[in-house]
Amino acid sequence: PAGLYNGMVAPETAYTIKGVIWYQGETDSAPERAPMYHRLFPALIADWRAQWQQGNFPFLFVQISSYNSPGEIWGTVRDAQRQTLSLTDTAMAVSLDVGTADNVHPPDKQTVGARLALAARATVYGEKAEYSGPLYRQTTREGQALRVWFDHAEGLRSKGTHVESFEVAGEDHHFVPATGTIEGESVVVSSPAVPMPRFVRYGWQNVTSANLYNRADLPASTFTSE
Repeated sequence: PAGLYNGMVAPETAYTIKGVIWYQGETDSAPERAPMYHRLFPALIADWRAQWQQGNFPFLFVQISSYNSPGEIWGTVRDAQRQTLSLTDTAMAVSLDVGTADNVHPPDKQTVGARLALAARATVYGEKAEYSGPLYRQTTREGQALRVWFDHAEGLRSKGTHVESFEVAGEDHHFVPATGTIEGESVVVSSPAVPMPRFVRYGWQNVTSANLYNRADLPASTFTSE
């Protein structure tokens, strides 16, 4: 954050600011960098707010999408971006469903822009509208399955015959593909290969077939319960 601030942003802090739209994270998916993103990204936001000295101005960002990037760990960065929503006055546009496996810069910016605009209208301008896709809240144990609860989950549904891109793991943290069944505003997830599941994750692969949405047609975020 300090390098970016000193090199590019510092001259602009004399001006007033309404908010920030941020679309970045692909480079930080390298294995040696991705585990740090959950600290790096919130630190950048806090630093910019401190330097501008104009309070907690809105910071809206895009979760990185799907891309065939062997050796890199996009799920870790996506989940770090989700966790950054714990900061006040932030919102996130999920772009898993508009990624292009062979293009790190997916061409569908219209969908991303519309989701960012929706987030701004709701969180900054006070419009009464759903602005976020389903966000992981918690997991409860049900026999040999896990029930995953979400916020922003009204009208939870899948696009396709089955819910895809869920995985479960036991105490060994070894994840395997799992079956998901939507029940109201939750999803029950299980796999015969993991009779005692403890952890669940979703949309974790670099290129993901994630297809969980809410009634507002907004996609669920990558997450892990670890």
